[in-house]
Amino acid sequence: MKFLFKFRNEILLSILLIASYFLLRLVFIGNLPMFTDEAIYTRWAQIALNDSAWRFISLTDGKQPMFVWAAILTMKFINDPLIAARLVSVVSGFFTMIGVFVLTYELFKNKRVAFLASIIYIFYPFAQVLDRMALYDSMVGTFFVWATYFSVLLVRKVRLDIAYTLGFVIAAGVLTKTANFFSIYLLPFTLLLFDFKKKPVGNRILRWVLFTGFGVAIAYGLYNVLRLSPLFEMITLKNAIFVYPLNEWLQHPFTFFIGNLYGLLSWLFEYLNIPYIILIAVSYLLITKFTKEKIFLTLYFALPFVALALFGRIIFPRFIFFMSLMLLPLAALGLEELISFMEKRIKLSLPKTVYTIVLTALFVSYPLFVCLQFAASPINSKIAYADNRQYINSWAAGWGVKESVEFFRDKAKTQKIFVATQGTFGLMPQAMELYLINNKNITIKGYWPVDNVSKEVLEMSKKMPTYFIFYQKELQVMPQDFPLKLVFEVRQGDRDSFYRLYQVIPR
Repeated sequence: MKFLFKFRNEILLSILLIASYFLLRLVFIGNLPMFTDEAIYTRWAQIALNDSAWRFISLTDGKQPMFVWAAILTMKFINDPLIAARLVSVVSGFFTMIGVFVLTYELFKNKRVAFLASIIYIFYPFAQVLDRMALYDSMVGTFFVWATYFSVLLVRKVRLDIAYTLGFVIAAGVLTKTANFFSIYLLPFTLLLFDFKKKPVGNRILRWVLFTGFGVAIAYGLYNVLRLSPLFEMITLKNAIFVYPLNEWLQHPFTFFIGNLYGLLSWLFEYLNIPYIILIAVSYLLITKFTKEKIFLTLYFALPFVALALFGRIIFPRFIFFMSLMLLPLAALGLEELISFMEKRIKLSLPKTVYTIVLTALFVSYPLFVCLQFAASPINSKIAYADNRQYINSWAAGWGVKESVEFFRDKAKTQKIFVATQGTFGLMPQAMELYLINNKNITIKGYWPVDNVSKEVLEMSKKMPTYFIFYQKELQVMPQDFPLKLVFEVRQGDRDSFYRLYQVIPR
């Protein structure tokens, strides 16, 4: 009871933040249409759940399996496979919020700043987007934040137990996505936080090197479990699609750097928005305070950011999410300084809590608006334009999937039906398989390319009701000679394109 009374304010605030986090992430979680990559990852998890031989199925497309493994667990308890997979990101984001708190506290030794960092994360639009989608990147951020935290602990305390914990965290990260190898590459920069005043310096540095090497060895050792699969080399091939290998990059160094840098910075600014940018800028104005810690966080953000700009071949906003998390403790520090400044300048004899509430509400109000808008009305959301056009207002967004699933379930209650889809990998046929694959009255098959209705589909239409889904930008206007009858169409966000379901007319 003494403990509860002593820390009652912290406990109450923690409960409020946890409730706020889950409320903001879970409300309307099914409102967003199923994005193409979500359909792929969720279908992988569903297959792996039902067949243990396919636990490394993600390697078929060069993706590490940690997210899929986690989704397998949630699918055991949640009937809707998409919601189950999205809950993996929700839970990942929750642990990221905690990780941001402990990292901020370890760096600045200030509980108020740590709580402010958690608040800033909860209302961070970038986090709101990825914590609500069945994509890898929320989990990537989780392991990057926790690896950073244990890296800081290790360089400050130089203990073996911290080293092997760090190794396991990094291993989980690299088993999620290749980007988490930055947790290894950035380790030398933690020496910025090494206490060179504490004796004996040489002995402690040597122990740090050995312990760090031990942690890295654990990470690589666990990562090499993937070599048990003959598909391990697919990871390298997949990485080469998004990032230039060094031998290719040397043929045109810096050619795409400026363009990539411009794109990455524009996405970062769109997600941070003016309020968070101001707070980060304020933190840098305090030149004499927490200098090493600020340099450390800046490097953990800037080095991966510049590396992506240098070597990125195909880039998306979500690639910078994990590194942008290093800016949130700086934003919290800036907010704390503004609160202290206002308290000193505006002498109203008010408790600091009042200034904290008012200024925090001021700086998170617009990010909160963006978060709520993304949850309730995603079509009009003010997230990064590139993400709006990819996740929401595009043919890849999955508009019409729910309506089709309901339609096919109803039609298959008393008869067998055949469902053909435009595409063999991606949103289709994976989205249909997620919900209908176990229905014995429904047969699903994808086709690509589709420039006409295949003979197989025409033959099936003579045997049973047959339907064809067209959703990609190709064939938005159906040729007159196609033996198809429109069943329904769904507008793809705010675009002048449509998801269309046709019935194939026998002939």
